[in-house]
Amino acid sequence: MSFYPFGGGSSGGGSSGGGSSQQQAVNAQNVAMAENELEMITDTFYRIVDSCYKKCIPPKYIEGELNKGESVCIDRCVAKYFEVNTKVGEALQKRGQQAGVGGAVTGFGA
Repeated sequence: MSFYPFGGGSSGGGSSGGGSSQQQAVNAQNVAMAENELEMITDTFYRIVDSCYKKCIPPKYIEGELNKGESVCIDRCVAKYFEVNTKVGEALQKRGQQAGVGGAVTGFGA
């Protein structure tokens, strides 16, 4: 049993030399996709933290822990952020499909 994608690995169970380079290209592509996804998730997290912190946490701290009002505010803020993000994504996808691009929208984000 191999833990490497596509049944490969470092111990001779794979195919001849040609398959190895293809496997490395696929693995490099997977790594690049994972890095991009991690970057987008991290960016989203920091945007949520920044936005909800500004809205829900007063500049002058009174207590060391969040009080009930601040906690509820943060819960609602995060929920609204995801709801709006989902609606915007769906609208952009619909617009892309209507334009004939098959749902791919370029130039959004970065």
